[in-house]
Amino acid sequence: MSNLTSMFKGIREYWTPVLTASRFETDAVLTPDEFVAAGDYLVFKCGTWRWEAGDPAKRRDYLPADKQFLTTKNVPCLKRLHEMEYHASEKTVETDDGGDGWLATHYKGDGAPDVSDDSDLDLLDDVAAEFVEKLTMDAAGGASSSSSTSKPPARPAAAASHPPPPPPAAAAAIPDDIPDIDDMDDLAGGVSEAPDPAAVHASSSTKIVRTRTYDLAITYDKYYQTPKLALFGYDEARQPLTGAQMLQDISQDHANKTVTMEPHPHLAGVMVAAIHPCRHAEVMKRIMDKMREGGKAVRVDQYLIVFLKFMASVIPTIDYDHTMALE
Repeated sequence: MSNLTSMFKGIREYWTPVLTASRFETDAVLTPDEFVAAGDYLVFKCGTWRWEAGDPAKRRDYLPADKQFLTTKNVPCLKRLHEMEYHASEKTVETDDGGDGWLATHYKGDGAPDVSDDSDLDLLDDVAAEFVEKLTMDAAGGASSSSSTSKPPARPAAAASHPPPPPPAAAAAIPDDIPDIDDMDDLAGGVSEAPDPAAVHASSSTKIVRTRTYDLAITYDKYYQTPKLALFGYDEARQPLTGAQMLQDISQDHANKTVTMEPHPHLAGVMVAAIHPCRHAEVMKRIMDKMREGGKAVRVDQYLIVFLKFMASVIPTIDYDHTMALE
């Protein structure tokens, strides 16, 4: 069944014409040239990402030969998703375009589902509003931290002209019999440290904490005209994860609805967990509209910065860098 699905998607993409006229402002989709511009900006802003050429036999001629897809490798994944707390208010939205679903991770449900025609748009607005609010808080936090590290104010001239008084003689006298801490026998009383159950303990032989790692790839989906995120994972012994194991590190509602195992579009013989891009443009459009209402417009070259921040809700335990600020 998966082979038939992959064949169908390949045929569908093959017959889809390449988008040449920009529809970024109106529909939040990208032309291949805009995808490359956004990728160049991502590589510039975050050095962990880089362009890859991929397998020449799987090259897309509408993209530069040396910029077929973006990748970042060896991204740590310290815990499984079931170790994180999830709330029952999450809601999966069913769509009418062939069974693909979309999860509103920030939907505050009150029990009964909303079956009105506008429910999907309301949920997208909720997600976009909370996303923009988080961006605003992050920007405010960055501004306050930068201001806290600024130089202290200069002393007034009058105060600078009068030096501080010298310390009292008693305070200036330093006794000669202060013991050296290296000569003390276990702090003279046998103080012992209790083990910390929250601490992560490494192997006594290696002193290295072993964890799962992931290689992430951002490809261009010609059919949906948006970026598409794909994952390939390794276990603690650097052995490839199975598809079922990779799904453990993806939001379970997404894993069951919008994440599928499929061949890597640019590498031969590699199966990846790909996040379906069916609603990417809608979510990005809502986010862009909300940011514009707040006086902050998203440029086309910033598209992937916002995209990766949004994707963090799908793979919250995979610790890639999604903290880049919009400037």
